[in-house]
Amino acid sequence: MSLKHPVERGEADRRGPFDRLAQRASYFSSSPAFFIICLALVAAWLAGFVFGASARYEQAMGTALTAITLLLVALLKNAELRAEAAVQSKLDALATGMLEAIRNEGQEADPMLERAIGIDEQL
Repeated sequence: MSLKHPVERGEADRRGPFDRLAQRASYFSSSPAFFIICLALVAAWLAGFVFGASARYEQAMGTALTAITLLLVALLKNAELRAEAAVQSKLDALATGMLEAIRNEGQEADPMLERAIGIDEQL
């Protein structure tokens, strides 16, 4: 078990089994098929509620909905963190490129830009 950011786990260009599962779950959960499945589960729960199903049925449906929600939160958070890291990496590259271009033109770079990307210590 690792408490590291999903991007920092394992090798640089390789994702682990959980990361691949989380990515597939993210794709599936945004599909119309998943929406229909969720709609059917909610309709089954609501039908049981309206037509007076047993307490056992209501509890089973509520537990199923809760379990699906909990699993989705965990899987989607993993996908969100990886996407966030990818965007941040691209923004860092753009900011570094901007700073280098400004310096190559002989102009003074904005100190806030230098501090933001931390390149002033590297150069």
